[in-house]
Order: sequence, then C-alpha cells, then structure tokens
Amino acid sequence: MKKIIIILALTLVFITSAAVVFNQEKSSSGHTKILKIPKFSVIDMHGQEHNNNTIQGKYLVVNFWATWCPPCLKEIPAFVMFYEENSHKVEILGINYEGVDIDKITEFTDSYMVNYPIILASEKNRAEFAKFGEIIGMPTTYVYAPNGLLVDYFMGEVDIKTLEKSIAK
Repeated sequence: MKKIIIILALTLVFITSAAVVFNQEKSSSGHTKILKIPKFSVIDMHGQEHNNNTIQGKYLVVNFWATWCPPCLKEIPAFVMFYEENSHKVEILGINYEGVDIDKITEFTDSYMVNYPIILASEKNRAEFAKFGEIIGMPTTYVYAPNGLLVDYFMGEVDIKTLEKSIAK
C-alpha cells in the first residue's frame, strides 16, 4: 500500500511539474507562446473591430512590427502580396507595437500599400496585445489555423513562401 501511495505521489509531482500550462508553452528561449488564439478584440486604425468572431473560419496571422525595425519593413511587401492572394482564407492583423500617431502610420502604410488591417498601440489595444504572449523581438509573427490552434511562430523576418507553408499545414 505504501508503494502505491509513493508512486501516486511521485506521479502527481511529476504531472504538476511538467510546467505546461493550459494553452501555453515555453520555447527554448524562455518565451511564452500561446498555443490557441486567445479571446481578443482590437480596433484597427480605421475604427474597425477585429476579434475572434470576425476571423472565424480563417487562418489568422498576427504580425507585431514597428516602423523603426528594418526586418519588419523588409517583410511588409510579402505580407501585402500574401494577403492579396489569400484574403479569402487568411486574416492578417499588423500590430504596430510602437506608440506612433495615426498620421505617421497612415503615411507609412500608404507608401507600402498595406492592404491588411493595422492595429495601433492605443491604451485599449495594448491590453489585448499581451494576450498573444510576450513579445521579445521584432518582428514577431503568429499563425493560427481556422480551428484556433497555433500552427507557426516566427521571430524575425518572414517571407511569402514561409507564410504559404504555414497555411498549407
């Protein structure tokens, strides 16, 4: 009987110390990745709301970027082309992680011909950003499948072929 209790106790300790929190995973860098689309609601720079209901049935690409980030700027044309070809099955949310005014972002997005929603770092939106996990580098991109599960995560520049592979999984 003592052996069974000891085995059960050790099993319980092992299970609880497995450190996999529901819906989260630690990467090798210590970064927490959310494994399922969190319940979120953000407003884009044109006042349009984006949330779990508005992206339902589509892949969701969440791209955290900043205007001062060279790899971010380099990948934007790929996101534009990818969205142009796949907007019927993919929603991209470009999350501008810096506190820049709307006039500067409008000028910026016009010059890059950005065709997907851009979410500014407003007080309300910033609280929602954290729901996707800790951002430790720019750019950071999450790709979620229509069923809500995380299918890819990238820190650094992403190209169109990589995005296409992510939605082919």
